[in-house]
Amino acid sequence: MSHKDGFYTSGQFAKKANVTIRTIRYYDKQGLLKPAAVSEGGYRLYTDSDFAKLQKILSLKYLGFSLDEIRSITINDDDNDYVDESLRLQLNLVRKRIEHLKLVEQTLTETSRLVMDNQAVDWNKILHLIHITNMEKTLVEQYKDAANINIRIGLHKKYAKNPISWFQWLYGLMEPIDGKEILELGCGNGELWLTNQSQIPKDTRICLSDVSKGMVRDVEDNLKHVTGNFSFEVFDCRQIPKPSETYDLVVANHVLFYLSSLDAAFRQVQRVLKQGGMFCCSTYGSGHMKEISQLVKEFDSRITLSEVNLYDVFGLENGEERLSPYFSSIRKIEFEDYLEVRDAGALMEYILSCHGNQQEFLSDRYGEFRDFLEGKMKKKGYIHITKQAGVFLCMK
Repeated sequence: MSHKDGFYTSGQFAKKANVTIRTIRYYDKQGLLKPAAVSEGGYRLYTDSDFAKLQKILSLKYLGFSLDEIRSITINDDDNDYVDESLRLQLNLVRKRIEHLKLVEQTLTETSRLVMDNQAVDWNKILHLIHITNMEKTLVEQYKDAANINIRIGLHKKYAKNPISWFQWLYGLMEPIDGKEILELGCGNGELWLTNQSQIPKDTRICLSDVSKGMVRDVEDNLKHVTGNFSFEVFDCRQIPKPSETYDLVVANHVLFYLSSLDAAFRQVQRVLKQGGMFCCSTYGSGHMKEISQLVKEFDSRITLSEVNLYDVFGLENGEERLSPYFSSIRKIEFEDYLEVRDAGALMEYILSCHGNQQEFLSDRYGEFRDFLEGKMKKKGYIHITKQAGVFLCMK
């Protein structure tokens, strides 16, 4: 079969991509790059779109991802929106790696020059070089964090039934914010401000913070074209490096349940809020996304999507009790919404982005698990997913 029919044989595909047939067969065997079709004669056939998949596999392999990680990241590559987002994230990571390699080059050059000049080794420089070189590992972790956040947000954007998005709703609860000093804790990718960028008043000052340097750098890049008075800082919300009574509003969107010491965070928020200021903190209820947990348990009872139930740490059911020692007035508001997920690949992505042990039990059963999910979708054409999320508005 020739390319005129819209397909490449394995040999043609490998030659055009400048890789060996053995490489193509290996990725096929690993479930990373399955052929688009098989001819009557048993030949594996590939299309032009498969080159984009191969590029991503090679790129992620170069960047240090394991085969299991690559397999989970490339599950839904037939989705054009996902491919575009994926390429953007890859590009971002490659740019960071270039910056990092330039730093390594500079440090090596300086160390070499010092050795040549002094005829002795500056061991502090060598230690610095070791630290710089080890930073490479954190880049991959930051990429995975950013990718997982985008996967989870993407599922809600695509399949939520409420025409008003979570971030639009949340922003509405904060208004009016004209002229206010605002602090966001655990800012993630900055989606709250990206979604509502046309409404941000010019006289509002917004400090976006996160404990992760990589995340803060990402959000600064994401918001560079958004009009607003933004600042970006790296710190732990249990030790906020700001004077008392600095902010009119503090926002913590789906972040408090990750903290080991909630009381330390609440004390800091209460301290930096002005008298009459508001703490807007969101969380989940015990029923949130419950169908997903039920599905994975039905497929394999050993799978747990989270080591702890986040809503047990800080949820809609116990949040008021945890907040009440620190704030004079607390109001709980729930967001009405649900999902109708129509794509098994998107649901698999979401599941694999969670913080549990799913990789351990799904890594060699992706095809089987996808068939299982597609079977669940057949009756209605979608899987209904409950959403139970809301906000506590706390006044000082």
